Amino acid sequence: MSIRRISSEARVGNIGIGGSNPIRIQSMATVDTNDTEGCVAQAKRIIDAGGELVRFTTQGTREAENMKNISARLKADGYQTPLVADVHFTAHTADVAALYCEKVRINPGNYVDPGRTFKHLEYTDEEYAAELQKIERQLVPFLNICKEHHTAVRIGVNHGSLSDRIMSRYGDTPEGIVESCMEFLRIFKREHFNDVVISIKASNTVVMVTTVRLLVKTMDKEDMHYPLHLGVTEAGEGEDGRIKSAVGIGALLTEGIGDTIRVSLSEEPECEIPVARKLVDMIDECVALRAEAEASIKDDTITLTLDAPDWETLQLKAAMAVGALLIDKKATKLIIVERGKRKEEREYSQPQNISPSTFHFPLSSLQDLSDSILQAARIKFTKTEYISCPGCGRTLYNLQETIAKIKAATKDLVGLKIGIMGCIVNGPGEMADADYGYVGAGRGKISLYRAKECVEKNIPEAEAVDKLLELIRQDRA
Repeated sequence: MSIRRISSEARVGNIGIGGSNPIRIQSMATVDTNDTEGCVAQAKRIIDAGGELVRFTTQGTREAENMKNISARLKADGYQTPLVADVHFTAHTADVAALYCEKVRINPGNYVDPGRTFKHLEYTDEEYAAELQKIERQLVPFLNICKEHHTAVRIGVNHGSLSDRIMSRYGDTPEGIVESCMEFLRIFKREHFNDVVISIKASNTVVMVTTVRLLVKTMDKEDMHYPLHLGVTEAGEGEDGRIKSAVGIGALLTEGIGDTIRVSLSEEPECEIPVARKLVDMIDECVALRAEAEASIKDDTITLTLDAPDWETLQLKAAMAVGALLIDKKATKLIIVERGKRKEEREYSQPQNISPSTFHFPLSSLQDLSDSILQAARIKFTKTEYISCPGCGRTLYNLQETIAKIKAATKDLVGLKIGIMGCIVNGPGEMADADYGYVGAGRGKISLYRAKECVEKNIPEAEAVDKLLELIRQDRA
């Protein structure tokens, strides 16, 4: 059995997270939180697929208030799964959401601090201490509401939404991301509030893994052992989204880190659940594979030998087994070999209706998988990189349709990174790693970015993809 980090338990409604509880799997609704019927229907699909928590965006008090109706409808239909409210920008919204949800997620980057503008700010030590006191004055009343209503809290730090205050003092660094979390967590500890889960997410797997490891060390030093939620945010969709998630989440799971996970895919949210389930179910096997892969390293190359009953399982297993080794630069090359099959036996594709014991994968697919894993680990780029959010009730345009259009037009631009974001919450920050960004700015309106710089605002959605392609063509010319 794999060794799992020992954490305290947080109670979230009728389930426990951390402690001796199993690793919990969750997802997030993508429909408007004011649409009660749509939210209930989507939550049921997530739960029926195996989701153990369902999160909804509550960008204002109206959405937070409607969580009461969504919860009542689900409970009336026999669904007791805990609901989570996702809060950005407006602290009062968290106070309202705590009345009706089993858990509230708050983002330290914008819960009290104003929205980031990427400006450098200067603080004396006294002024910086005053900013921390401002956080405490806002946070303690919220925690008192949560205590009264038995509401858990997730401190959810996103690399893409660090405040200007944190960025100015610590820079865009793992240390800054961790400190953004610890400022809040120290208040929680002083207030004896223990039903708390921590997450630190980034679209860059190296940043995500490095920062979560640092968070664990920092919490241990301060005698904190709260449960951790894992996820690679804006992972994308299809094979790339699954591989990137398996590299980042899997690297930590194989080190015993993680108490609940979400695989963030730009697809229907119920599609995330079986992928997350596979990652959790494969932990022990991938711990063993990781050890074999590390022992195989020669001439800067990992040789990973494995098998699987289907292609998706093979992709996830391979990415999970070698993710940490690649992120740590133990090697920068990867060869994937199908166990028990000689080279000449793997020259053809899998026939239909054969048993798993005779499953075959073509060599070209295994090579492509190696390249995809290396790209997900930020080692070698062999194709266009898409940083796309999974969507939520804040999404301001047809996300899946737009991703398909952009990918079709840019798929041959090797090494180019394009961010596709449903709204402004994490957009410019998560796209700091991207060359170009396509961000929802209003209903049916799009803003285009070159790195962090907004170059054109409020473009009609019908014109925005063509405008993005024109911008790319001009720059490449």
